[in-house]
Amino acid sequence: MKLAERMTGLGQETAFLVLVKARELEAQGRDIVHLEVGEPDFDTPAHIIEAACRALQSGYTHYNPSAGLPELRQAIAEDVSQSRGIKVNPKQVVVTPGAKPIMFFTLLALAGPGDEVIYPNPGFPIYESMINFVGAKAVPLRLAEEKDFCCDTDELRSKVTPRTKLIIINSPHNPCGSTLCREDLQAIAEMALKHDITVLADEIYGRISYDGDFASITQFPGMQERTIILDGFSKTYAMTGWRLGYGVMPETLAEQMAKLMSNSNSCTATFTQIAGVAALQGPQDEAYKMVAAFKERRNLIVKGLNSIPGIRCVMPKGAFYVFPNVKEVIKRGKFANCKALAEHLLTEAGVALMSGTAFGEYGEGYLRLSYANSIPNIQKALDRISEAVAKLG
Repeated sequence: MKLAERMTGLGQETAFLVLVKARELEAQGRDIVHLEVGEPDFDTPAHIIEAACRALQSGYTHYNPSAGLPELRQAIAEDVSQSRGIKVNPKQVVVTPGAKPIMFFTLLALAGPGDEVIYPNPGFPIYESMINFVGAKAVPLRLAEEKDFCCDTDELRSKVTPRTKLIIINSPHNPCGSTLCREDLQAIAEMALKHDITVLADEIYGRISYDGDFASITQFPGMQERTIILDGFSKTYAMTGWRLGYGVMPETLAEQMAKLMSNSNSCTATFTQIAGVAALQGPQDEAYKMVAAFKERRNLIVKGLNSIPGIRCVMPKGAFYVFPNVKEVIKRGKFANCKALAEHLLTEAGVALMSGTAFGEYGEGYLRLSYANSIPNIQKALDRISEAVAKLG
């Protein structure tokens, strides 16, 4: 069977490949600390589970509108209006099975051969994969450690051409944990308005922010009309397996997104949407506790990594990842690259983590560790990494 040419540029999220290798080692009796997958280690709050169970028992097991249940679209519109300080109506909301379809649908709807899409690098690998898949040109914007992995707006300005159709931003950021300040967002907004560019704002980690209030580019004049907000329930409410995400965008684009939903997934599972209403409108205590726990873990892992000779780590401001610089360790251990070091730490130290290049070419020399794990396990991982690095001489 001969595949279509477009399949050659399709990548994948390599965290799941590392997870498979880690599980194989565990099957052999090895003890592995999992810091590879970006998934909260907390259970979904009980009231959300109960809402889903009630929905199932009440017959919410059938098709629903492709754009989502009216009650969830209304709840999302109210929540986004409140959290971003903007005015959103339900017709601007499209509910999807997870947030990734919003990336895919945005690129399918707005970009194609001859177009250019600027995206953060290091960055979530599906950005580049989907840009390539739709035939557009992927234009990486380097996030540099010396700028705390924030956007260099001057460099971004140099990347914009008459062919630029879309700029992708992600704040708080995966894998670096950095956030875009209001000054950066304003500069990006000015560029978008000047050059008639649409922005895909990946705000999936918006509620996992530790230092100051979360800012959205939609808060700047003229940007709500040219921005697609990507968000969902996986991170904030520990609902990764529920597959429930959404996009907020201009109504005309939402109508096209609903068509893409109809042609691909028909609709998002009905009972999970009822759970989403409960998540947004119910108590938020568990979400706040989770963020507080992540902040404590962040402080521990950053201090621990910075205490290991040859490693330095910027303090992240959001999400639940650290992106330490390990170039000296790579050199000392004569590893070919950061991927080789990551494999060494998995097989020799029993710590599953990600190489920086899993998030793009500019991730070379770095590792990504998720601190969505318990403090005892994080401390165990730090001890093992420290010991493994010490053995390199």
